[in-house]
Amino acid sequence: MRQILVIILTVLTLTAYGQDKYNYVHFNTLTEVAGTEYVIASIENWGKMLTTKSQYLLFVNTNTGETRQLDFPSDASFGKLEQVRIDSLGINVIVISARTVDLDNKKGIDWTDPTQIIIISPDGKEKTQLTEDKFFARTWTVNKFTGTIVVAGHYDTNNNGKYDKTDKNEIHIYDLKTLKLVSKI
Repeated sequence: MRQILVIILTVLTLTAYGQDKYNYVHFNTLTEVAGTEYVIASIENWGKMLTTKSQYLLFVNTNTGETRQLDFPSDASFGKLEQVRIDSLGINVIVISARTVDLDNKKGIDWTDPTQIIIISPDGKEKTQLTEDKFFARTWTVNKFTGTIVVAGHYDTNNNGKYDKTDKNEIHIYDLKTLKLVSKI
């Protein structure tokens, strides 16, 4: 009994000592937003127990020093972040692929959850998720002549959390000016 009590007290002491007094801030990437005064910083706050406390994009106005924080779930993961600027069509947006939804409700977002395509204004004021939560976006490209983004992916039609023959593959085309779905193929 005494040994169990010692073990419980030791675990309790270590857990209390491991509580966050200070978070570690990781600036993962800095990305210039061409044609604007903004730079985007990708930031993660880590605690002492090596857990992600928060994750966000920080839009920094390099003229004024003002910042705008765009929050995401702490267990989200960012993929490709790219600026799409087509002056002839009046399009200037940031496209990011990210896992932001715990579709299977299994204690957080992980690699089995879908990747969404998210459009953000160059100053970080507006954020629009293009793809549905249930659509697993695999790849995307922009057609700069038409001002559209083409996204290839699938729906997990049998909800087994795996990509298999019964899943429905589709290509979605979105207009980057209106941020609306143009067609599904």
